[in-house]
Amino acid sequence: MTAKPTSQASLSKEDLLCPVCCEVFSLPVLLKCGHNSCKECLQKLWEWKGGRQCPVCLTTSSSERPPINLALKIAADMFTKQRTTRGEERPEEEWCRLHNEKLKLFCHNDEEPICVVCQLSNQHKVHVCCPVEEAALEKKIEVSAKLDSLQKHLKLLNKTKEDWEETKNYLKRQADQTERQMKEEFERFHQFLREEEKNRVAKLREEEENKTQVMCMKLEYIKERIAALTDTISQVEKSIRADDVKFLQDYKKTKRRTKGPLGEPECIRGILIDAAKHLQSLKFGIWKKMADIVQWVPITLDPNTAQSNLSFSKEFSMVRYSKKRLLPDNPERLTSRISVLGATGFTSGRHSWTVEVGQSRDWYIGVARESIKRKSTIFLNPAEGFWVIGLCNGETYWAQTSPRTRLDVKRERKPWRITIELDYDRGKVLFLNAVDSTLIHMFREKFTERIFPYFAPGMYEEGNTSRPLTICPLTISIEVLDQIILP
Repeated sequence: MTAKPTSQASLSKEDLLCPVCCEVFSLPVLLKCGHNSCKECLQKLWEWKGGRQCPVCLTTSSSERPPINLALKIAADMFTKQRTTRGEERPEEEWCRLHNEKLKLFCHNDEEPICVVCQLSNQHKVHVCCPVEEAALEKKIEVSAKLDSLQKHLKLLNKTKEDWEETKNYLKRQADQTERQMKEEFERFHQFLREEEKNRVAKLREEEENKTQVMCMKLEYIKERIAALTDTISQVEKSIRADDVKFLQDYKKTKRRTKGPLGEPECIRGILIDAAKHLQSLKFGIWKKMADIVQWVPITLDPNTAQSNLSFSKEFSMVRYSKKRLLPDNPERLTSRISVLGATGFTSGRHSWTVEVGQSRDWYIGVARESIKRKSTIFLNPAEGFWVIGLCNGETYWAQTSPRTRLDVKRERKPWRITIELDYDRGKVLFLNAVDSTLIHMFREKFTERIFPYFAPGMYEEGNTSRPLTICPLTISIEVLDQIILP
C-alpha cells in the first residue's frame, strides 16, 4: 500500500489493509518503493523468503529496518478505535450484510454462515442450522481429511516428477549406449567388407600379374621370331641384288633360308582378365559369406523389462545376475523378481527357441502373459500367468504348477540346453531336452492374451555374477533354387 499525502479522512478501509496479513495495519512501516506493510508481517516474510523484497512489487529493500509510517499508523489506530466504539471488534466479514447482525449460525443446507434473523427468514427456517463454532470444528475436520488427501497426491506428483526427470536423463544415456553398440556392430561389418574387398582385389591383381607374365613371355618369343625373319629377309634381298654368278653361287644357301617354317602366330586364348568371375553375383557372394559372422536368435531379451541386477550381451541374447544398476522404474520393468521378458510377444501360431542353461544352479525359463504383476510379490504358477520350469540348488527340477511338481530328470541326463515350444492356438507349452528331444514337461492352457518368453537366471554363484542364460542362435543357410521357366 503506497503512502498518500491526503488527509486521514480520505483513507478507505482498503487503504488500511496490510498486503501480507490482509488485516488493518498494526505497526505499518514504509518501504523505499512506497508500499507499506505491518512490521511483524514484513520481518516474518523476509525470514521465510531469505531476502528483503516488497510483498507488493518485489522490489528489494536496501534497509533491514524500514521506518514506521506514523501518519498511516494514526489512521489505522483511529479506524480500529471507531470499529471498537461501534462494537465491530471482529472483522466486517463476521457481520450479516442484510441484517447487520453477527454471523452466529451455520446453515448446512446452503453451507454458509447466517445470523439469527436469517434463520427466522423463509429462506432458512426449514434448514438445518448449528452454532458457527460447532460447524467450523466439523467442517475443519472434513476439509483437513481432504487436505491430507491433496497433500498425499501432491507428494505423489512430486515423486512422479522426479522419476520422470530421471527417466529423461536415462533416455540420453540409453541412446548413447545403444549408438555405441550399433557403431561397434557396423564397424565389424565394415571391417569384414574391407577385408573382403582387399582379398578380392588381391586375387584380381594376382591374375593380372600372372597373365601379364605370360604375355611378356609370348612377346619375347615373337620378338625373337621377328628378328630372325627380318635377318633372313635382309640376307635374301642382298643375295638377289648380287650379280648373276654370285647369286647362283649362293643359291643353295639362299634357298635353304627361304624354306624355314613360317607358321601362323599363336592365338592366345583366355589371356584377358576374367571380369565375369570377379564380378559374378558379387553382392550375393559377400552376403553368403557374411553368414559366418552373423548370428540370428529367434528371441531377443527386452532390457526395459529387466530387474536392475541383470546385465546383457551386446545383442540382448544372454542374461546374467550382476551388480545393481540405477534404472528408471518404468511400468514394463519387473521389480518383484530377478527376471526379464522377451522383446516379442505372441498372440497366435507356433514358436520355438532353445536356451542354454549350462552349469547354472538356479534358473527359471518359460513363458508369461503380458498382464502379470510386475511390481508386487507373485508366485510362478499358471494362476498368476506363468508357465515355467526351473532348477533349484543345482539338484532338483520343478514345474511351477500349483502346487509345484517335481520333475523326474536323471543326473546323467541333466539338460544343458532346453528347447521351449509354444503352440498358442492349441494352448501348449513344451520343454524338451535339446540334445535328444525328450519331453521334460508340458503345460496345457487356453491363452487369451499376448504371451512373452520369460527368463530368470538366478542370483550370485561365484564372484559378482551368476552363470548366464543364453538364447541359442539358429544355423543360417543360404540356398539358391533352380529357376523354372514356364512355357
